[in-house]
Amino acid sequence: MRATQKVIISCAITGSIHTPTMSDALPVTPQEIAKQSIDAAKAGAAILHLHARIPETGEPTQNPEIFKQFLPQIKSECDAIINITTGGGLGMSLSDRLAAAKWARPELASLNMGSLNFGIFQAAAKIPDFKHDWERPYLEGTRDFILSNTFTQIEHVIGELSDEHRTRFEFECYDTGHLYNLAYFVDRGLVKPPFLIQAIFGILGGMGPEVENIMTMKATADRLFGTDYYLSVLGAGRHQMRLITISALLGGNVRVGLEDSLYLGKGKFASSNAEQVAKIRRILEELSLEIATPDEARKMLCLKGADKTGF
Repeated sequence: MRATQKVIISCAITGSIHTPTMSDALPVTPQEIAKQSIDAAKAGAAILHLHARIPETGEPTQNPEIFKQFLPQIKSECDAIINITTGGGLGMSLSDRLAAAKWARPELASLNMGSLNFGIFQAAAKIPDFKHDWERPYLEGTRDFILSNTFTQIEHVIGELSDEHRTRFEFECYDTGHLYNLAYFVDRGLVKPPFLIQAIFGILGGMGPEVENIMTMKATADRLFGTDYYLSVLGAGRHQMRLITISALLGGNVRVGLEDSLYLGKGKFASSNAEQVAKIRRILEELSLEIATPDEARKMLCLKGADKTGF
């Protein structure tokens, strides 16, 4: 692993997992997404990981017309790195998933490194009534759902974004097998270091939130990539702060945000993304760790620069 001199904080603003009924703080409209993104950047996030939603219902969408309503504002009011999802929303076609990133030509885009059972159906049982008709079927449908990221699909995303637009990737890895998938593309010369590996723990279908699993992922990545990668950790739900703090102590980076957890602490909802960013920043600084600015993160990750994007 390439140990970080300064810790990169990523913030995943809204995602496609949580639904509007789950938290009033979850940003839905372009205006809400823009404001929470800018506030998160001001709180210390160097990278903003962005999805979009249909304003009237909060349903996930990859329609570039929606992204156009908030990306320029975010760029004009902060210098954070924009990271566009290629995972999109559950059940979208690959073409739909890629639409926003192909238009935006961002510095960074997420790329899931393998297919997996992606189970979020347990959340539906905890909520008696939803605000919108789409929410319960969306969640319960994941009992019989595979998040598809085949070798052909991954290679297509690399060709569309990296080859065409010099976009680099946040490689999302839910299991050790996904690291070997990444190594396959590295061996073929289709992706170049340094690699930003986002290790994900606590999603049903992927690796669990045990601390030992972080060590397993790191040891596997060290063996496969040596010092050619930066580690970042995403802990789902209540595991968020504990697991990402361990990542930082190991010399890695961290990701927070309402996409990953709706909470600030035990039994307490976060009021905003910025509140989570501020909390992890405070923890890191108490541990005598420095926080990377957006420009420092750009240099670390060898990004093309905000002036080379399409928005």
